[in-house]
Amino acid sequence: MVIGRNAVIEAIRSGRQLDRIYLDTKALGQDINEIKGLATQHHIPVNYVPVAKLDGFNISDHEGCVALIAKVQYHDLQEIISFTVEKGETPLFLILDGITDIRNIGGIARTSFCCGVHAIIIPDKGVGALNEDAILTSAGALEKIPVCRVNSLMKAVDELHMNGIKVFASEMKAAKNLYDCDFKEPCAIVMGSEEKGIYPALLKICDEKIKIPMKGDFESLNVSVATGMILYEVMKQRS
Repeated sequence: MVIGRNAVIEAIRSGRQLDRIYLDTKALGQDINEIKGLATQHHIPVNYVPVAKLDGFNISDHEGCVALIAKVQYHDLQEIISFTVEKGETPLFLILDGITDIRNIGGIARTSFCCGVHAIIIPDKGVGALNEDAILTSAGALEKIPVCRVNSLMKAVDELHMNGIKVFASEMKAAKNLYDCDFKEPCAIVMGSEEKGIYPALLKICDEKIKIPMKGDFESLNVSVATGMILYEVMKQRS
């Protein structure tokens, strides 16, 4: 942990990667405003909590501000795209929208690494914490595969489009079957939560909606399992 207002400001300025910042809901002052601004600039989630939450960390003199050091190193999306292209490889990205269960995230990361995904893209809010439990569930894959944390998945899709990368959305009611798609071109796959699916506005700007055909009449597949099925189809085509 990084404890105290000045310590958190210095950590961000020095390039220390933080998983999230906890701020007392009643904390005020210029330094608090600076922390909020830096957090926005560096895509660091901020949780506004009662002081009892901060006291629960069993630390003193936290000044209403505590940050957790990131267990996973985050990367810039454009840098990963450029690096992938420079290596002569066909980009493959995975976008996670609203997936909060760290066991699913860990399983997805493990399969992604095995299938050659170049990076996993997550939003800075509304996603499960990439903590020690997530890393353990991923069998260490989260420490090996690049993760890009962005403040807007919509902007991330725009950035992918500008780099000539086609974006597919996994959607249970889509008309097109998974195996009828061409994944040999540069592409990204969007996976939504099992409960809510993909955010409607994000779904709208994707290039194609795809589905995994099922014989049984059931609501949906587990998102980690569904991701694995899609990524193995991509790998099969590219092999």
